Amino acid sequence: MRAKKTRLIAVFHTTAAAMAMERACARLGAPGRLIPAPRSITAGCGMCWAAPPEDGEAVRDAARQAGVEVAGWHVAEI
Repeated sequence: MRAKKTRLIAVFHTTAAAMAMERACARLGAPGRLIPAPRSITAGCGMCWAAPPEDGEAVRDAARQAGVEVAGWHVAEI
């Protein structure tokens, strides 16, 4: 079994927003990846962006610059 790690989680209302976040982070070099939302976190589309918490500023900046609507930010062990 894989060891759990603490991650910054961005959740979205729509799949389009989740995919826009993926494109924005790739374009701007922000770390993380698109994953299914953990059971403990509710996401409208069922997808979320997970990144190391120490890279939170870069991930938040990428979302702001791209105009991605993030429904909420969480820190969780996944």
